[in-house]
Amino acid sequence: MIETRHTFCRICESLCGLEVDVALEDGAERVTRIRPNPHHVATEGFGCVKGLKQHQLFSSPDRLKHPLKRVGEHYDRISWDVALEEIGAKVRGLRDRHGPDSIGLYVGTAAGFGLLHPIFAQGFMTGLGSKSIYASATQDCSNKFAVARELYGFPFSQTFPDVDHTQCLIVVGANPVVSKWSFLQVPDPITRLRAIEGRGGRLFVVDPRRGETAKVAGRHVFIRPGTDVFFYLAFLNELIACGGVDRQRVAAHMRGFEAVESLAADWTPEHVAEVTRMPARTLREMVRAYIEADGAALYSSTGVNMGGHGGVAFWLQEVINAVSGNLDRRGGVLVGKGIIDFAKLGQRSGFGLSRERSRIGDFVAVNDAFPGAVMADEILTPGAGQLRALIVTGGNPLITMANAERLKRAFGQLELLVVLDILPTETASLAHYVLPCTTPFERADLPFAFPLLMGMQSRPYLQATRPVVRPDGEQRDEATIYLDLARACDAPLFGSGPMQRLLEWGRNRHSSKHPERQPAIADEFLMSTILRLTGHGSFEKLLAETNGRRLSDHEPGTFLPDRLTTEDGKLELAPVEFIAEAAKLAVGFELERSHRDRLKLITRRHVKTHNSWTHNDPDFVKGTRHTNHLYMHPNDAAARGLQHGDIVDVSSDIATVRLPMHVLPDLMPGTVALPHGWGHQHAKGLSVASKTTGVNVNLLAADGPESVEPISGMVKLTGILVEVSAAEGDLDPESWSGLPPAGPG
Repeated sequence: MIETRHTFCRICESLCGLEVDVALEDGAERVTRIRPNPHHVATEGFGCVKGLKQHQLFSSPDRLKHPLKRVGEHYDRISWDVALEEIGAKVRGLRDRHGPDSIGLYVGTAAGFGLLHPIFAQGFMTGLGSKSIYASATQDCSNKFAVARELYGFPFSQTFPDVDHTQCLIVVGANPVVSKWSFLQVPDPITRLRAIEGRGGRLFVVDPRRGETAKVAGRHVFIRPGTDVFFYLAFLNELIACGGVDRQRVAAHMRGFEAVESLAADWTPEHVAEVTRMPARTLREMVRAYIEADGAALYSSTGVNMGGHGGVAFWLQEVINAVSGNLDRRGGVLVGKGIIDFAKLGQRSGFGLSRERSRIGDFVAVNDAFPGAVMADEILTPGAGQLRALIVTGGNPLITMANAERLKRAFGQLELLVVLDILPTETASLAHYVLPCTTPFERADLPFAFPLLMGMQSRPYLQATRPVVRPDGEQRDEATIYLDLARACDAPLFGSGPMQRLLEWGRNRHSSKHPERQPAIADEFLMSTILRLTGHGSFEKLLAETNGRRLSDHEPGTFLPDRLTTEDGKLELAPVEFIAEAAKLAVGFELERSHRDRLKLITRRHVKTHNSWTHNDPDFVKGTRHTNHLYMHPNDAAARGLQHGDIVDVSSDIATVRLPMHVLPDLMPGTVALPHGWGHQHAKGLSVASKTTGVNVNLLAADGPESVEPISGMVKLTGILVEVSAAEGDLDPESWSGLPPAGPG
């Protein structure tokens, strides 16, 4: 028997509405097919190839189904009770001997795509009394949180382009056609981008590679990797010179303009062209189009975020959008309004506003998390507060973080490593305990924090989902796991005994009413409470609206000044720390000049891969996709005597990786590209991914406090200086990942 159930995707911000066919066989439930929901109120029948095949990944024979404990060189199945008891005893002992900060948490990207997962994970750390939280955001997007906190008063006050009304959109270091949009829900990006030109608007795509987005719409403009910050300085310089500043609006709602005006004074388009390699006339044309448009927006993503100056670059972008009058304007950039006033709630609770500082490097927390790039140092450096235990949730840091070989050595010294995941990843292969989690299809949910609490949807809507299928093992949702860990570790969630007892009562009540399901928090009760308190009815009522519930469109003109949460109610254009960091750019400019003839490496994403998640599905890695390739401009390859298909060594100051090279004329000369998320050869528990031959690009990146940008807590993961040469010596495919064997797994 086949039954069709409605839900929505949760592997990226698009949250596409889905119709899922479920086979019911002898009491078991199995997803057989996923289709886009053509009647969905926001996504209207759009879905990507990854979202429509995600059930193949979730049904992998490698799927974690039971708690595991490492015993010597292998893993033994254990019960949840035993796992929780032993983990709890270890955590309590470490906390008693070394203090709560000796226990850390790493929160990965997957945690962000569930509503309760990150909330309960942070609640667990609050109960422990530990500030040692590290997040994947410090690899790709914490610059945006850091800037929003200083400019607008709250890290989640995030701007986004008014895609459906803008008359000029300048996309820098982003490729929405492949990656959809970051920090914004825009389903069917090709149609939406083409519509800008269809209504007479202008679209520019600024990137070192002429990628998929530039090929379907707009004008592509090359830029040298890692020089975006100089592009923004020159853009601001030209905007001021052309009278593009709305000085009346600046005076009414902002402070610090004189400081940024002075900062930009010497950075003319001609001056920066030497390092950006963008002709001054091209930059001036973009500024002119931006000024003349009736609503314009600058938008950037990971290509800017991870380029080494992500904090300063994004700050300058926000300054430009603000002083030009395009902030909080139809067709410009907006700040969404979630179903609650998240900024005011954050101000009252302190959520996201921690000013704690790291033991190593003295970095201030961004969105309550320290730089992942100092995590190895926190483990390896003796002293008070040394990290001795780590819980990894929703992430795989041995693939995603800089200098993973060093991090692997550090993980080997931990007294306790616990991994929560759905598959036995590289990181899980080092763990002392592995706890199996439910997939998005096995839990109830509302749209996650970005749309629900921040309103970051181009077409706002709400939707609820029950589990599409039941787990086929002992998997538990992460919120329930943290509730149980809190009890085992004598660390009540959020530091509140009454809250812990209330949640346990809800879980027990849910389990007694649904004995056929795994123990779970009363998800629907909690989510219904959120909906009722915000005037959106019950979870049950929303669930009946299988195509989603359309919400009111965004209202330009409602952010300034009413929703700013700075102390004086004005937008801070020139935070002292940002100005000080920008003052160092003259040195960076000279370094760029001195390296003008060297190759720079960028990362990229393939349409059929999603970070490191999809490589254990045979459909996504068959044929030539069994590996990633280094992409190189034909002229750069010829200059080094290389031909398409050659095996090459790619070397940075940190490491060397070996892989096949493909020529790609779409690249800017002097740029090479290497897709990220690969390098699974030593994850022996992944029967498909471990047989691929790709390499982990992040092995080439530096970690440690000296590599961290102070504003954002991020390291340079793109724009890395490299040398490329023909591979020398015997070729051993097992060594291509650059990592030594990972140990038991």
